[in-house]
Amino acid sequence: MSFEIKEKDLLGRIGKLKTKTTTVETPLLFPVINPSSQPIPSSRLKETFGCQALITNSYIIKKRFKQIPLEQGLHKFLNYNGTIMTDSGAYQILVYGEVEVTQKEIVAYQEGIGSDIATILDIPTGWKVTKDEAEVTVAETLKRAKAFFDLKTRDDILWVGPIQGGRHLNLVEQSAIEMSKLPFQIHALGSPTEVMENYRYDVLADMILTAKKGIPTERPLHLFGAGHPSMFALAVSLGCDLFDSAAYALYAREGRYMTENGTWRLDQMDYFPCSCPQCVSETPQSLHQKPVKDREIFLAEHNLYVCIAELRRIKQAIRDGRLWEHTEMRLHAHPALLSALKRVRSHEDFLEKFSPTAKPSGFFYFNAVGLARPEIVHYRKRLIERYMPPTEAKILFLVPQTRNKPFHKAPEMKKIRQLMRMLGEDLATQVHVCVYAAPFGVIPLELDEVYPLSQHEVVLPLDLETISYVAEQTVAFIKRGAYQGIVLLNDRKFWGTTVRDAVWDVCQSQMLTFDFVEANTDGTREMLLHIVRILRQQLDVK
Repeated sequence: MSFEIKEKDLLGRIGKLKTKTTTVETPLLFPVINPSSQPIPSSRLKETFGCQALITNSYIIKKRFKQIPLEQGLHKFLNYNGTIMTDSGAYQILVYGEVEVTQKEIVAYQEGIGSDIATILDIPTGWKVTKDEAEVTVAETLKRAKAFFDLKTRDDILWVGPIQGGRHLNLVEQSAIEMSKLPFQIHALGSPTEVMENYRYDVLADMILTAKKGIPTERPLHLFGAGHPSMFALAVSLGCDLFDSAAYALYAREGRYMTENGTWRLDQMDYFPCSCPQCVSETPQSLHQKPVKDREIFLAEHNLYVCIAELRRIKQAIRDGRLWEHTEMRLHAHPALLSALKRVRSHEDFLEKFSPTAKPSGFFYFNAVGLARPEIVHYRKRLIERYMPPTEAKILFLVPQTRNKPFHKAPEMKKIRQLMRMLGEDLATQVHVCVYAAPFGVIPLELDEVYPLSQHEVVLPLDLETISYVAEQTVAFIKRGAYQGIVLLNDRKFWGTTVRDAVWDVCQSQMLTFDFVEANTDGTREMLLHIVRILRQQLDVK
């Protein structure tokens, strides 16, 4: 297998995956194909929609069509010349409890029909099972995975090693680590469908990230049954390179119209908000006059257009370094989705470790959900690991952020420079001027233009959690320093008293001198003179 990563942002990757038939680009959506009931012919998927790959169920094909796919070959049987992935029937085990096939038979059948990507017959965990029952599925899947390598006869098929454990994260971790020791080319997270059906996207986020931590970074991760395009960005951001979905067809059968943010029912629509080839040619009223089958085909094609368009937006967001913004925007479509993004805070170190440290553009910070952004975590870590305040600095002078960036070039900073001149050159070198700013915390002015400290925009007014985070980081900065005193210029309209009170408390516990001045609106000379007097007092200068 050849998997080459071209671009990345967060854990999302644009890559090239080579199969025996074609080379496909990731992130990649596999539309699910049911040869017995398919609203869009397979041949049109590539020609009309640009789908590079599809997935079908080898167990269902074997049961219904028996020898025909073996005689014709899978690509001819489906009339499709792109990459074809096959599932093994594990989903049928989840639904019906068993399948009428052994792993040996289904492995041989997938090899016989010529799948490009194939899956072993794993045992899915499911949603409602106990931990003891989940342990059985993990152990049996691992047993079958180890036995598989004595069964396979072809080396040109990419085989998927599924990861089980469901919502039991310690079992997901165990399954991922053990499966990664086996030479599978691709891994897949099993049993996510019921999690999504229960709208537990927070659990899904934990499952994906737990699995991702346990497998080698060079192996693609597949998410079975990804479903709706509103969650594609979440899946990609957390490291899923491949995913399949039957929702485009299933929703169409139920009269449901997909958008990138949700789903509407056709019988409740007066307008089509989409400009795909289907929607520009019809209105909801005219579509209602057509036969049921025509309506199903219309919706299936529209839904697939929406899925493909969303995937392209995600790829462009990766290329632009704006995958977080795109994901946050999408996940605000539903509280359950946004809950998943909040869960990322528990995995922020892992996300930061594999994210780019620099990007072609700055970023937008909307609210405290963004505190898990790799850029913010990266700055916090590097400030601890690599930054030392000036050795001659005795007083830390904290000033509030300005609207203009970089901060040291903002008009307000002219008054701070004037203040330093009033203090005198000898004393000014003993005062370390830093900005406390959202969303980073303390920013020494000498670091002001380091990416992304001046390359971001924040929403004002700040939410309370963000203000609290800045206060926490300010306290941590003071504790690491060797200052003898702190002077804080407080902007009550912007920060309230949260930062001021936190600094007051840490100065008392650290036995540091502390003074604060409430900033006035015009930065008068009287205020500057007052700050100079405070600084001179703290430096013990008459």
